[in-house]
Amino acid sequence: MVRIRSQIDADGFRANVAIVLFNHEHRLFWAKRVGMDAWQFPQGGIRPDESAEAAMFRELYEEVGLLPEHVEVVGVSRDWFQYRLPKKYIRRHVRPLCIGQKQRWYLLKLTGDESNVNLASSRRPEFDHWRWVDFSEPARSVVFFKRDVYKRALAELKPLMKVQSLYEG
Repeated sequence: MVRIRSQIDADGFRANVAIVLFNHEHRLFWAKRVGMDAWQFPQGGIRPDESAEAAMFRELYEEVGLLPEHVEVVGVSRDWFQYRLPKKYIRRHVRPLCIGQKQRWYLLKLTGDESNVNLASSRRPEFDHWRWVDFSEPARSVVFFKRDVYKRALAELKPLMKVQSLYEG
């Protein structure tokens, strides 16, 4: 279990979880940020005294409306993946200074029905639309500064999806 003492580490990276949710067709859940033409996986910060897994389930509910009984945890990244924010997105007046994110990536299989997805499950929804996409789309279409992390994280998690499909057949 990974516990974070502070949301932003000494190097300026905010602890975060990223969620790759796939369905029985091995297509990935892809969501559009509210009011923007920006698509991404659900993700969110790890609170102090919260495990990464607890943060993942909290974010899954807040952003997607799914509960632990709607999914199966297939895997988690071995290490943290980091990305830096472009300078124009760094809030220089906020302390401690956050220069980017460090993320634990979770691979989840949807075991419930997709009708359980509810983007309005929190007071301030993160997303206003979602769809299932092929495995290769997210790394190609996510915002430029997250692309390398998406490629590396998905490359690590993809074999776990293949192992999962062996158990289904």
